[in-house]
Amino acid sequence: MSLIFGVAIYFVIWWVLLFAILPWGVRTSEEVGAASDPGFADSAPHKPKLLAKVIATTIVSGIVFAFIYAIMVHHIITLDDIPFFPRYDPVQKAP
Repeated sequence: MSLIFGVAIYFVIWWVLLFAILPWGVRTSEEVGAASDPGFADSAPHKPKLLAKVIATTIVSGIVFAFIYAIMVHHIITLDDIPFFPRYDPVQKAP
C-alpha cells in the first residue's frame, strides 16, 4: 500500500466515522433547561463538544484503519475467500 493510498483510505474512514460520531451526546438547549439563543434553531446543540468528537473520531479511525491495513497488506482476507465472488480459471500465457 502506497503512502498516498493509505492517507486517502484513512481520510475516507475519518470522515465517515466523524458523521457517525457527531450525534453522540447531543442535547438541545430545551433538554438542558437553558434558554435558546435568538437566531438559532431550536434543535441546535447546546454544547456540541466538537473537540472531544474529533479526538474520538481520530482514535476510532486509527483502529479501523489498522484493521483494514492488516487485511490488505498481510492478505488476511483475499477475494478468493469471499464465497459469492465468481471463480475464474487462471489465464495461461501463450507459448
